Amino acid sequence: MLEKSALYVVATPIGNLSDISLRALDILAKVDVVAAEHIQNSRHLLAAHSITAKLISLHQHNETAVTDKILTLLDSGKRVALITDAGTPGISDPGAILVQRVREQGYPVIPVPGANAAICALSAAGITHPHFLFFGFLPTKTGLRKRELTALKSQHCTLIFYEAPHRILECVTDMIDVFGTQRQLTVARELTKLFETIHGGTLGDTLAWLQADAHQQKGEFVLLLSGAEIPDKSEVSEQARHTLTCLLDELPLKQAVKLATQITGENKNTLYQWALDLKAAKHPE
Repeated sequence: MLEKSALYVVATPIGNLSDISLRALDILAKVDVVAAEHIQNSRHLLAAHSITAKLISLHQHNETAVTDKILTLLDSGKRVALITDAGTPGISDPGAILVQRVREQGYPVIPVPGANAAICALSAAGITHPHFLFFGFLPTKTGLRKRELTALKSQHCTLIFYEAPHRILECVTDMIDVFGTQRQLTVARELTKLFETIHGGTLGDTLAWLQADAHQQKGEFVLLLSGAEIPDKSEVSEQARHTLTCLLDELPLKQAVKLATQITGENKNTLYQWALDLKAAKHPE
C-alpha cells in the first residue's frame, strides 16, 4: 500500500534494464504520476516491464517550475515517483531541488534504492582503501578543472568522478598535470552494458591505453583515482624533531614529549620513542 501525498525517489538501471528492484517496479506501476528526466527514455524502461504510467518531464532546466506542479499534485493526495535516465535521482542528476521543496512542505520523501554508477564501479575495482569521496562531474574547462583537482590533491581517500566521452582524454591529461603519472586510476566505462570495461593502472599508463584505442574513449565514464599517500606515522617529521630537540635541552623527557605532541600534533608514543633513541645516541652506555 503506497502512501498518499508522497514522493518516491526511485533508482533505475544505469544500463541493463533488468537491474531494477521488484519494489521499484511495484511503485512505478501504482503511483499516479512519474516525473522523468526524459520521457522517451523512461517510456522505454517502463514498456520493457509492461508498465503504463502518466509521465511528466522534470529535468535540470525546468525542475523549479515543475516542482510547483508536483507540490500541487501532492496537495491533492496524489502519489508521485521521481526517476532519471539512469541511476539514483539527485546524484549528479536532477531531483535535489524537488526533494528539498517537498520536504519543506512536510510531505514524505521515500527513497527506493537501486543502481548507482559510482558504487557499481567501486565494487568491481578492487580498491582496498575504506574511504572515498564522490565528486561527480568536474568542470568542463581545463583551467577550472585543474583548480578543482588541485584542491583535492591532498585528500587521502579514493576520489570518484564522472566524465563524458568527449572530455575523457583531456580530463586524464589534466589529472597527470596535477597529480603526476604514478597515481592509480581505475576507468569504468559503459557499466552493465554490452561493452562494459573496467581498466586499472597508473595515470600515465591509462592515458596511453585510452589513446591506443579510440573505442575505449566511448561511453559514460566513472573514474576512481587513488588518494594521496598517508604519511608513515612511525616516522617523525623534521619539524617535530627540531621542536622536541629544543625542548629536551630545557625540560625532562616526559614533559618535553608532552609539549612537543601538543605543538606538532605528532603521535605521542612515536615522539617518546624517538626521544629515547636520541637520548641513547647522545649518552651511550
